[in-house]
Amino acid sequence: MKSLVIIFRHAPFGTTSTREGLDFAMLSASFEQQVSLVFTNEAVLHLLVGQTPEQAGSKDYVSAFKALSLYDIDTVLVCAVSMTTLGLQPDDLSIPATVVTPEVITQTLQAADEVLVF
Repeated sequence: MKSLVIIFRHAPFGTTSTREGLDFAMLSASFEQQVSLVFTNEAVLHLLVGQTPEQAGSKDYVSAFKALSLYDIDTVLVCAVSMTTLGLQPDDLSIPATVVTPEVITQTLQAADEVLVF
């Protein structure tokens, strides 16, 4: 089984890259690839409780995050430095995620067969 890590780096509602990355993650997982997601920088804001993308003129892709477990995407990592920089706590996140150091993210990337950045 091939392992794939998808890194999300961009803020919500500015581009469609997060939606595209999420679609790619679910598609890859449906073909039995081991998919892990990593959220860094402003992409951490995608995971906040109470997102309303419709108000920003976007489609509601945020609810798709709650379906990750249906695709066996169980590894969701969030950069601890990004959380601290943005003044966020783990309880602020809308889905189960593991807050990790940049070193753990680096180890995850090194162990992956493929890494994609959205």
